[in-house]
Amino acid sequence: MRRLMPLAVTLVLAACTAAFPTSSMPAGLRPVPVADVDAWVASTRPTHHAQLRFHWRFIQDGSSGGRGGVMIAPPDSLRLDFRGPLGCCSGAAAVIGDSALWAEPEDQVQKLVPSYPLLWAMVGVARPPRGQWELQGYHDINLAAWRYTRGTDTVDYIWTHTAINRLEAYVREGGKPVGRVVTVFDAEGHPVRSRLNVLVAPARLDITFDLVTRQIPFNREAWLAPHDQ
Repeated sequence: MRRLMPLAVTLVLAACTAAFPTSSMPAGLRPVPVADVDAWVASTRPTHHAQLRFHWRFIQDGSSGGRGGVMIAPPDSLRLDFRGPLGCCSGAAAVIGDSALWAEPEDQVQKLVPSYPLLWAMVGVARPPRGQWELQGYHDINLAAWRYTRGTDTVDYIWTHTAINRLEAYVREGGKPVGRVVTVFDAEGHPVRSRLNVLVAPARLDITFDLVTRQIPFNREAWLAPHDQ
């Protein structure tokens, strides 16, 4: 029976993906100046301190789930906390930009979110292209698409403006797919739900945001690793 588990998980993920559609990069991408990309990224950047509460479900050779929270401080700081039942599948991380200050336990954080640009996309924030990236873009009334390419690394973003606004992010490293995120927003621009398909192995993380609240600036202790508190 255990030999059937990877196939069963793959079929479940395929069915759920069909119920949560993704977009393809449009034809007609063209080189764009970094200023154009930076202007769009700035429109997604957090402008105030916020706390997001969510519940999550992770599927990989079975499923697990629980609750968690994200603290966001502008312009580019984030703390993630998640916990499962009875303390199982629990962890935390503090992130600045695309790098972690700390992650505990690191293997649990990496398993749940294999890329920090994907983590940012799950809360509705795009990361800017830092370093020597080749940049391409496309615009129309309902869609903006951006591609960053550096050697065999690629980051794609698609922002869809329809009845339901949606941000998608797709990351490849060393030519290999890492993951794809789709995040859906409410009329006020708050994330409502997000899905991460982990592509390095058949896995999926679903997040439903229960509460988004504006906060006063967080104190220093909020950014310390658990063993330092």
